[in-house]
Amino acid sequence: MDLRAELLKSIWYAFTALDVEKSGKVSKSQLKVLSHNLYTVLCIPHDPVALEEHFRDDDDGPVSSQGYMPYLNKYILDKVVEGAFVKENFDELCWTLTAKKNYKPDRNGNSVVSHQDAFKLWCLFNFLSEDKYPLVMVPDEVEYLLKKICTAMNVELSSCELDDYLCQEPQGQGGLTVWQFLDMVNSGRFLRGIEQEAVSMAVEEVYQEVIEDQGYLWKKGQLRRNWSERWFTLKPSVLSYYMSEERKEKKGSITLDKHCCVEVLPDRDGKRCMFCVKTPSRTYEMSASDTRQRQEWTLAIQTAIRLQAEGKKSLHKDLKQKRREQREQREQRKAAKEEETQRLKQLQEEKERKLQELELLKEAQRQAEMLLQEEEQRRRQQHEEMQRTLEIQLREAEQASASAWGARASMQAEMVLKEAEAERQRKRILELEDMQERLQEALQQEVKARQDEESVRYAQARLLAEEEEKLKQLMKLKEEQEEYIIKTQREKQVLKQEMENKNKCLEEAQKQLEEVRLNRQRVDQDFMAAQRKLRQASTNVKHWNVQMNRLMHPIGPGDKRTNVSGGGFAGYQPLLSQRDSSLK
Repeated sequence: MDLRAELLKSIWYAFTALDVEKSGKVSKSQLKVLSHNLYTVLCIPHDPVALEEHFRDDDDGPVSSQGYMPYLNKYILDKVVEGAFVKENFDELCWTLTAKKNYKPDRNGNSVVSHQDAFKLWCLFNFLSEDKYPLVMVPDEVEYLLKKICTAMNVELSSCELDDYLCQEPQGQGGLTVWQFLDMVNSGRFLRGIEQEAVSMAVEEVYQEVIEDQGYLWKKGQLRRNWSERWFTLKPSVLSYYMSEERKEKKGSITLDKHCCVEVLPDRDGKRCMFCVKTPSRTYEMSASDTRQRQEWTLAIQTAIRLQAEGKKSLHKDLKQKRREQREQREQRKAAKEEETQRLKQLQEEKERKLQELELLKEAQRQAEMLLQEEEQRRRQQHEEMQRTLEIQLREAEQASASAWGARASMQAEMVLKEAEAERQRKRILELEDMQERLQEALQQEVKARQDEESVRYAQARLLAEEEEKLKQLMKLKEEQEEYIIKTQREKQVLKQEMENKNKCLEEAQKQLEEVRLNRQRVDQDFMAAQRKLRQASTNVKHWNVQMNRLMHPIGPGDKRTNVSGGGFAGYQPLLSQRDSSLK
């Protein structure tokens, strides 16, 4: 869903709010005010001439949405620049117009959500609603949004209770309107026993995650290397940071592309839950408030980098599109299943009709057999009567006189004719019996073919059911595989980061050990030099002691060496000996 579609959803609510009579049209004076406000919040240069010319007073009366769209597209939406305005201000303008007319919280103050939280839920509804007007949110997206809010509060959503509520609630266009959704949340049916403050914090968390992708982080400076708290906003191609959440003073931005990466850092400099974003030109170090926030930010930035490389816009828009495709696939499978069921039902009806026809054929065959048996029995009786009659006539003819030979010959000829007729009747009976046997075989073959066809139909239905079950298992395995791959990649990244940290620590320890060894060598060298100096000093002291001893014994006239134990320098000898021993 691009920026134009997002803006149109909010503008649609503002337009319908101005339609007081619900006729689908808004007065020109109100559209002038709405367009002027849209110019302001979207930071578009005003064009008063075009505004007055397009909405000048004439006899056309109010303007419909189709009549307003050309002006809206040409003078407003075509001039919008993404990032040049604060979308939250734009949404607040449209929300203020539509909530004043349509949003009806509990007058006694017993609503679960505040007015500001209702605005954020309205924004979430617009994001997750279908791209069809009037805007509705399908039950799957309603369950998805409520689950995210309950998860943020560590509460489990009752899916059965939600299904019961959705079955009882009248749904237009296959989903809930935003006002039905807000009434459902304010009813407290699914957030029973939870404080309004906790609900507000959960709504804020889901709103920041789905709509804004923003929040506070600590960032380390590049020049002074000090830590400062900044308000970060994440887009698919850039991570911007501001002085505060009002976003009045922008401090900088980080361009994200396929060459960027995110790494988790160990705690240091008094900061915890650290991570960094590496670009080809610089590494940005940041610190989150806790481990969960760090994981959310690192995952969001990694996803933004991946989506940027794939040419996509947003994580949640991508997830929404995937959920929509899954719903369409489920609906297609359901339609195919219903079509297959309908086809099987038609086949069953066809089978029953064929069975009825077969029963009718069997009944007709039975009746034909009965008629054939009756006809055969009648012909046999006629034949027997004819034979008896002929025998009687033959006996009468034998008893007649010889003069009756001519009559007898005629009787014999008639008898031959009767026998030929009887022979033809027997052949006819045999043909009918043969025809009956062939008809019986044809009926049996048709019954067998019907049975084979039915077994094939049942086998095909069983194979389709097995294929559907295997497809479900395959989709489930695919989802589990994707989750496992994502989990493995995360664990691999964490292990890789831990190994890098350990390698860095090991390198630092080796450097410190090398420095200790060098320091030890320098200390040993200094110690040897000190020993050499000490030995030199000891030698010098001994030499000067000898010289001093010579000076301490004065030589008298005529005496080369005379020991004098008392006066002169002899009293300093113990002091010199004591100093010499101390130097040693």
